[in-house]
Amino acid sequence: MSRKFQRRTLFIKHSKGGLWKSLAIYLTAFFILLYAAIFLWPIVPSKSNITENTAYKIKINPQSGLSAIAGQLSEQGISVNGLSFQLAARALFVGSKLKPGTYLLSTRASLGNILLQIARGDRVRESVAIIPGMTIWQLRSLIDSHPALIHNTKGLSSKELLQAIDLSYPGDEGLFYPDTYIFDPDDSDISIYRRASKAMQKQLTAAWDQRESDSPITTPYDLLILGSIVEKETGRSSDRALVAAVFVNRLKVNMPLQTDPTVIYGIGPQFDGNLRKADLRKDSPYNTYMRKGLPPTPIAMPSKESLQAVMHPAKSDAIYFVARGDGSSHFSKTLQEHESAVDQFQRKRNAKTKSTSQ
Repeated sequence: MSRKFQRRTLFIKHSKGGLWKSLAIYLTAFFILLYAAIFLWPIVPSKSNITENTAYKIKINPQSGLSAIAGQLSEQGISVNGLSFQLAARALFVGSKLKPGTYLLSTRASLGNILLQIARGDRVRESVAIIPGMTIWQLRSLIDSHPALIHNTKGLSSKELLQAIDLSYPGDEGLFYPDTYIFDPDDSDISIYRRASKAMQKQLTAAWDQRESDSPITTPYDLLILGSIVEKETGRSSDRALVAAVFVNRLKVNMPLQTDPTVIYGIGPQFDGNLRKADLRKDSPYNTYMRKGLPPTPIAMPSKESLQAVMHPAKSDAIYFVARGDGSSHFSKTLQEHESAVDQFQRKRNAKTKSTSQ
């Protein structure tokens, strides 16, 4: 009796072992076929949908689930249905990792390759660079002509642009921080303006919070204005704090700033590169030869360094400076010293240039 029981027990164990072994083989074969289909079966068309390119361009919208992404791919010419897409995404453990954006897929790429690329976020990125010293009309022209942006602000007035990004200032000049802004293709130009304005507000606040007690700059907007002037007048970064000191010193003694860049800005985009004596004698809110104090608005986009220089100018009594011709400037405390420096660095150079041209 005992032996028969033992034989039956052994027979049952052997049967269960065979069942599990067969099941394991079937599962292994299933997953081999599944992953082979995911990675070997091409679903991207062999012909690019981009002119003169070997890649296939697709776009995935933000906040899209697996089903929505599958639908978007299908609408853009990718041969995939919702069920197979969801099954493959979960098989590769990327169901919750797919990122929106614009992607360049290899032609005849498999579903597995597509899913892994989208999960990595290996997408097309575009950029726009705001350069320190750039004016608002230069910036708007740059953004209006960028081919990867949706142009929602093109044609808007300064006031309308400020309303679109929830700002209230006398104008839109100087409000956008110089930096390189990365974005996805087909992003709205409003997002660039909004990001750049927030970045400038951050830098402006940081500089303003560090102001010195004896500074003649009384508001953050005045800081932005003078920072833009320093930006346009600085030929060499090492001179920035001294340039700021000259203008701060002039404001303290109620002396006109007498700076060419403000006059040029007042002339506008039609300025031909030649500043004439008649321009200096023509009154305008931006003619700092004829009017004391700051102009009504900034004249360019100032850098962080220019804002900091206004709040922390060099310890100097200089109230004049003249360009040496090599990018640097010579600084003087008195008018006599300044006239001598002008003779040395400009008048003689101009005479030499005129003699050579003749």
